[in-house]
Amino acid sequence: MSDAVHAQIQSLVNTHSVVLFMKGTPAMPQCGFSSKAVGILEELGVDVHGVNVLDDPAIRMGIKEFSQWPTIPQLYIKGEFVGGSDIVGQMAENGELHEMLGVKFEPPVAPSITVTDTMKQAIEAAGTGPGEFARFVVSPSFEYQLGIDRQSSGDFIVESNGIKMLVDKGSAKRANGVTLDFQSGQAGGVLIDNPNEPARVRQLDVRQLAEMLKGERALRLIDVRTPAEREQAMLSDRAELFTPAVMAELEKLPKDTLLVFHCHHGGRSQQAAQRFASQGFRKVHNVQGGIDAWSMFVDTNVPRY
Repeated sequence: MSDAVHAQIQSLVNTHSVVLFMKGTPAMPQCGFSSKAVGILEELGVDVHGVNVLDDPAIRMGIKEFSQWPTIPQLYIKGEFVGGSDIVGQMAENGELHEMLGVKFEPPVAPSITVTDTMKQAIEAAGTGPGEFARFVVSPSFEYQLGIDRQSSGDFIVESNGIKMLVDKGSAKRANGVTLDFQSGQAGGVLIDNPNEPARVRQLDVRQLAEMLKGERALRLIDVRTPAEREQAMLSDRAELFTPAVMAELEKLPKDTLLVFHCHHGGRSQQAAQRFASQGFRKVHNVQGGIDAWSMFVDTNVPRY
């Protein structure tokens, strides 16, 4: 590492209270480990200065020599090297990271999780061996994992509907109040209702939508196309045209209402869905490919145009 690169890194570490050398940016991480570290810091409300090592090969190699640490990301707090994403995660769980950042630490408690009857059947069908349980993980960026695992030190064991489930301390707060459901069928799978999850638009495959409509789930299916387009082809008689009156009605509904938007190919409906997500609606979906995909993969009797 050259003296110039060393000086540049030292300046970054000294200038910013919290510095994360990472792949990508805090707004758009480009690796899972960087995303994990960013998520933890954001959850603590910390203003982090990100340094994208992918933009500068000299910094990417130099930071490893500077810290004597072989991997990325690397976190520095008040000029002190902390570690990579795994260490950051461990410190967040035990309160050490909070102490370094001057953030109040609330020890994690066992979450309350609801397992529906259909989810219970799916877990039982998957099978567990001696000492094995279902494990539910919620990452800082609200990505989910559900599988079968053995208990590790510090895990909570929560029980719902006769199912015992492992939840690690890092996931506990984000998992509190979650309902786990399961939808059968070719396009089915695990359905997660998490009141802690930030509002966002979820993409919905047309085959998943078909299963949802077949199952008579309580949802509002909104068609954002023009009346003329609707005359040419209609996805379902449950689809409502997105008129000003319908929009005003939807905005008054509870924030946990399941809203599904569709258009011709998915562009206009994405914009409409984002409008409602920005208002705090938590179950907002956009139909990928719109009615055109529905015509190709679900009901070929619906005309394409």
